[in-house]
Amino acid sequence: MKNLVCMIVSAMIASLAFAQKVDEKTVPSAVKQSLQKQFSGAQRIKWEQENGNYEAEFVMNKTELSACFDATGMLIETEEEIPVAQLPQGALDYVKANHARQKAKEAARITAADGVVTYEAEVKGKDLVFDNNGKFIREKKYQSEKE
Repeated sequence: MKNLVCMIVSAMIASLAFAQKVDEKTVPSAVKQSLQKQFSGAQRIKWEQENGNYEAEFVMNKTELSACFDATGMLIETEEEIPVAQLPQGALDYVKANHARQKAKEAARITAADGVVTYEAEVKGKDLVFDNNGKFIREKKYQSEKE
């Protein structure tokens, strides 16, 4: 019983290290201004903070997007939800070959501030990351609001 309590407390503390929702009032004005300048049509904006950076999740032109900024308002990356079928063919082939009994549930195109594009495919609680050509780069634990 003691171990169970310790595990639960540890899990709760660990979850605090991940992104946390924040009130728009606490987001620096430089960050909000940068969002409005670069994504003037953003609607239904929700803010999170992780490792000192601010992530805005929003809808623009009926597309779900997110943009990550540092505290000065500098854009770090944007993420756009895409249909799984729009992943590069190499990524689709990798998922089929290495996760035969699983399907990608969600996919995203990530564009870094320097223009480098990568893709993510959510498969069984993990994000598989691919380069622009669909070559597998790495696997990372999937983070979501539901966890």
